[in-house]
Amino acid sequence: MTSGYAKRGKIDEAIKVFDEMPEKDQVAWNVMITGCLKCREMDRARELFDRFKEKDVVTWNAMISGYVSCGCPKEALSIFKEMRDAGEHPDVVTVLSLLSACADLGDSETGKRIHLYVLETASVSRSMYIGTPVWNALIDMYAKCGSIDSAIQVFRAMKERDLSSWNTLIVGLALHHAEGSIEMFEEMQRLKVWPNEVTFIGVILACSHSGRVDEGRQYFRLMKDVYKIEPNIKHYGCMVDMLGRAGLLEEAFMFVESMEIEPNAIVWRTLLGACRIYGNVELGKYANEKLLSMRKGESGDYMLLSNIYASTGEWERVQKVRKMFDDTGVKKPSGFSLVEEDDDKLMMKYLLSS
Repeated sequence: MTSGYAKRGKIDEAIKVFDEMPEKDQVAWNVMITGCLKCREMDRARELFDRFKEKDVVTWNAMISGYVSCGCPKEALSIFKEMRDAGEHPDVVTVLSLLSACADLGDSETGKRIHLYVLETASVSRSMYIGTPVWNALIDMYAKCGSIDSAIQVFRAMKERDLSSWNTLIVGLALHHAEGSIEMFEEMQRLKVWPNEVTFIGVILACSHSGRVDEGRQYFRLMKDVYKIEPNIKHYGCMVDMLGRAGLLEEAFMFVESMEIEPNAIVWRTLLGACRIYGNVELGKYANEKLLSMRKGESGDYMLLSNIYASTGEWERVQKVRKMFDDTGVKKPSGFSLVEEDDDKLMMKYLLSS
């Protein structure tokens, strides 16, 4: 019954039934903790976790992966330290979550220690099997941490690679070593490895970060015409990002207008961010109107329009936007300024999300 309530998101009811149980085995505890984590009830999950005195590796893994999924990688690594102090041995599931946490934090040093632990443990114990998912997670961690040589070294050391291995490296290199990302895609083609939609997100993103606009256009056509992959909203977002970075704002706008699917807020926000950088007030205003009609109440959208006017010295309009911001009752998150917003990070987080 607790499992049923938890799966439907009825945590209060699940906890009530759980507390009334005369005897609770490991399965019951793990179900409740996992249920709280899936509903992002982190405090309740932690409370149950602390109450449970007979934790097994499943319990520890649930907390670690739960923190990673909720965007709390530091807490995930902290739980792992508690796990080691308690004498519990991590397994492959633990390792995958920890490498994801290190990737999110850009913590290559901790990632290297986990890598070493995996190699040492695998050499003496069958409990630590280094399969393709672990190798892929290592590539992802090193690439996202900017340790490009290590990412490539792990990739080259793999005896068996799947499409995910290629995609992980291509996408990872796109952010820190765009030329290498494109080279890996070309190698992939030479070896007749068939790409998918994720592959093209990575290679177009690499073109965006390296200013290779002509190649980006070619890859977009290649995806459709040769590999028969229909572009999704992320591919369109990558193209708008690429054109915007290159200052080709009119082409970016025409591209958005000609999209075969409805542009979402991320696409318009990407165009708006490019307008801020290049001071295109009229196009920026149009993109902002589209954006606000989609998601009223987003403070960052007002910030971007304000930045566009500020970049061209139109301070009267800056004040009007700020007044509009105040009049609509939009709450500005703490730490945000009306003259600063990291749109690149927002875009990358969206494009690289699963």
